[in-house]
Amino acid sequence: MLKLNDEYEDLRKTVEAFARDVVAPVIGDLYEREEFPYDIVRQMGAMGLFGLPIPEEYGGMGGDYFALCLVLEELARVDSSVSITVEAAVSLGAMPIYRFGTAEQRATWLPRLTSGEMLGAFGLTEPGGGSDVPGGMRTTAVLDGDEWVINGSKAFITNSGTDITGVVGVAAITGERADGKKEISTILVPSGTPGFTVSKKYSKVGWNCSDTRELSFTDCRVPAENLLGERGRGYAQFLQTLDEGRVAIAALSVGLAQGCVDESLRYVRERQAFGHPIGHYQAIQFKIADMEVRTHTARLAYYHAAERMLAGEPFKKEAAIAKLVAGDAAMDNARDATQIFGGYGFMNEYPVGRFYRDAKILEIGEGTSEVQRMLIARELGLSGL
Repeated sequence: MLKLNDEYEDLRKTVEAFARDVVAPVIGDLYEREEFPYDIVRQMGAMGLFGLPIPEEYGGMGGDYFALCLVLEELARVDSSVSITVEAAVSLGAMPIYRFGTAEQRATWLPRLTSGEMLGAFGLTEPGGGSDVPGGMRTTAVLDGDEWVINGSKAFITNSGTDITGVVGVAAITGERADGKKEISTILVPSGTPGFTVSKKYSKVGWNCSDTRELSFTDCRVPAENLLGERGRGYAQFLQTLDEGRVAIAALSVGLAQGCVDESLRYVRERQAFGHPIGHYQAIQFKIADMEVRTHTARLAYYHAAERMLAGEPFKKEAAIAKLVAGDAAMDNARDATQIFGGYGFMNEYPVGRFYRDAKILEIGEGTSEVQRMLIARELGLSGL
């Protein structure tokens, strides 16, 4: 997979052109106003980007997860807010329904999710939880007759409060297992359900065109058939989803890292200092060379993880490696690009200013860098020593 076949390369070029010609001219203004890019989302829906790894019978494109990763990388070369909107809508919104949903749930939700007419979200993280998802979970769902009654709250949920958000998968405690641990299940909650409240959007350091909110549930009732997958398997289902999501976030991170290289190469040819373009100086050349090395290495890491995923081979360790390496590459490249741009790098009107603000979350979201190291060590058999 080191060399893309014609189908992958055509997709990559198509999205590259879309990002350059459609996203780039407007995203800076939207970012500064912290506006969700509805028109861009509509166009991406028409292109089929929200349905890439979903079969055609559900309105998808019948592609695979690596195709989605290529899309995320190309979008993030221009803006990560747009890229994470697609990643969350597909990885966390549509894919759990496709993988674990009933035939009726798939028929009800997937055609609208794959078309971009509707966005989906997943409510897992809680205000007091963070990386300790099971231990920090307080949200409960009690079966009352033929309805689930949900109470609790969720934090940092992407795509949860837009005008086109249609459904949120909510992880909740539904009982106690035989071993005394929490029984966690996932329940689909349609937007607008009484008792389901969406808070105002967060004021974030970055990803300013992405929708991120806190959710609360107060005696929120949904039909019993809204249970997604098996009762008590909600957390296990999410762990499977998260392994795939780490590859996707790695791809997004590589896109940001590549965007830093792209912008820096343009700038060092134009910016003059001491009688020469600044790219003439070895200090700048070495800095950009290091940026390129990080980007290339991170891309190889996520390609490898995706290859194992598509082959049906274990890829948990490779996904964690890709997420860790790519997140570090994005953060380091954003810092170096900002330094190359000098004072202009501190201005939001320049893409590297946005990249710098957007990069830090890539070391935190969908599993912190510390969690990735823990997973890698566990896969190496070190956790039981």
